[in-house]
Amino acid sequence: MPDKHIPVPNGMLPFWRTEPHVLDNHRSTENLPDKCDIVIVGAGYAGASIAHHILRQVKPGSKAPSITILEARQACSGATARNGGHVKPDIYNFVSTLATEYGFDAAAEVADFEAKHVYAIKEFVEKEKVDCDYTMTKAIDVQLDPNHYKKLKKGFQELVANGCAATKLGQYVDAENAEAFSGVKGALGCFSYDSGHIWAYKFVLHLLEKVVSQGVNLQTHTPVSDITKTNVSSSSHPWVVNTQRGYVAARTVVMATNAYTSTLVPKYQGKIVPVRGTCCRIAVPPGSFAPRLKSTYTLRWGGWEYDYLIPRGDGSIVVGGARKAFIHDLNSWYNVSDDSYVLEPAIRYWDGYMQRNFAGWEDSNAYTDRVWTGIMGYSSDGLPHVGTVPGEQNQYILAGFTGHGMPQIFLAAEGLAKMIMKGVAFKETGLPRLFKTSQARLNNSKSKIFEQTPNSGRSEAKL
Repeated sequence: MPDKHIPVPNGMLPFWRTEPHVLDNHRSTENLPDKCDIVIVGAGYAGASIAHHILRQVKPGSKAPSITILEARQACSGATARNGGHVKPDIYNFVSTLATEYGFDAAAEVADFEAKHVYAIKEFVEKEKVDCDYTMTKAIDVQLDPNHYKKLKKGFQELVANGCAATKLGQYVDAENAEAFSGVKGALGCFSYDSGHIWAYKFVLHLLEKVVSQGVNLQTHTPVSDITKTNVSSSSHPWVVNTQRGYVAARTVVMATNAYTSTLVPKYQGKIVPVRGTCCRIAVPPGSFAPRLKSTYTLRWGGWEYDYLIPRGDGSIVVGGARKAFIHDLNSWYNVSDDSYVLEPAIRYWDGYMQRNFAGWEDSNAYTDRVWTGIMGYSSDGLPHVGTVPGEQNQYILAGFTGHGMPQIFLAAEGLAKMIMKGVAFKETGLPRLFKTSQARLNNSKSKIFEQTPNSGRSEAKL
C-alpha cells in the first residue's frame, strides 16, 4: 500500500455533486500568484471554513491578508461532498471512551463543542440564507447488540452523573419502547438528541463564493506536490508551496488536507491515515406508503458494525456504512486514497436495506439509486489535529476528523483563525484541549484505528 497519497483525478460522482456550483472548477487568476500572506491547501469544509473565519477576524478598515486556496480537483470534491449528510454530535459514545482515558472534564469539552455546531450552523444558514437543505431534527441511535448496548448505556449514565451538559440533554429510551420509538426492527434501546442534516457541498460552496467575492484567490485542479522552507532566514515568505503549475511563496500555510496530510507533512505518517467509506442514496417510488422518516439514525449492531442515515426532503434516504461487506479485506479500505470506484460487496449490501430494517417499509419498493465512495482522514487516536504543526512556525493544521468532521470543523476553524490572525494561544481559543496537535500525540505509537475490528485486522469508519 502506498505511503504517499494525492486525490485521484477521476473521483466518482456522488449524489451531493450532481448540482455543480459555478465555482466548481474556478480559478480566480490564470496564473498562480508569486506570493501571498496565507496559502490554504484544500477547498473542502475545513479549507473554506478557515478562509471564512480568517476574514471575519479582520477589523473594519484594516487590510485583509492575501489568501490563496489550492485544491487538487474540483472545489469540495473530497470527503465533505461524499459523506452521509449528518451534522451529528457525539454526546456519549466515543465521548465515554475519552472520559475513561482523559477524564470527564476533557470529554465534556468535546461533547459540548460538537453539540454547539448543530445550533451554530443553523444560525449561520438562517442569517446568510444558505441554500443547503439544513434541517435540525433529532438523532436516534438504535442499539441492536445487547452487550454493546449495555456498555454504551453505562457510559451515558456516567457522563450524566458527572454533569456533562450535552449528554444531560439527551434522551434514553428503554427496550420496552425502543421499537415503537425508532421504527427499527429488533431495537433493544435508543439514545436521542439534537442533530441536523445538510447538503454539505452547497454549504461549502456558499463559503467559497463568499470568500472569493472578498478577494480570496481560489485555484482548483492544482494539486500540491510538496511544501518546503527557504534557507533564507530573513525571508518574509519562508514557505514555498509547489504545484505542477508553479509555486506560491507564503508567510503562513494551513493544511486543510485531511486524508492526504501525511504526503505533504510526513510527520503525520500513520497519525492521519486515508480510509475508504461508502454511502448510498435509497429512493422511494411515487405513491409508496412507507412511513416518512423525520429523524437521523445510527443503527448499531456492535462496536465496529453500524450504519447511519438521514431522510431527504425529496423522500429519499442517504445511508452510509456497509462495513460488514468489506471489513475483512484490509487492503480495500485502509491506507487507500482511490475514490474512483465502489467496492462491489458494498453495492450489494444496500439492496433491500430499508425493507430489512424499518417497520412499515416491507412493501415500499425502495431501491438503491446511487452508491459512492469517499476517502476519510482517520486519526490514530480518534481525535482531530488542530493548531500549529509541531516544530514549525506559521504552519497550521486542521485535519484528521475520522469521518466525523461535520460537527467539529466549522467552529474549530474559528478557533484556528484566532491563532493565525491574533496570535492567540490554543488554550484561549475555546477549542477542546484534546483537539490540539502536539509532538506527544505524534510520538504515541498506539492506534485506535484497529481496535475492535474482527477478521481483517482492524478499525472504525463513519463517512
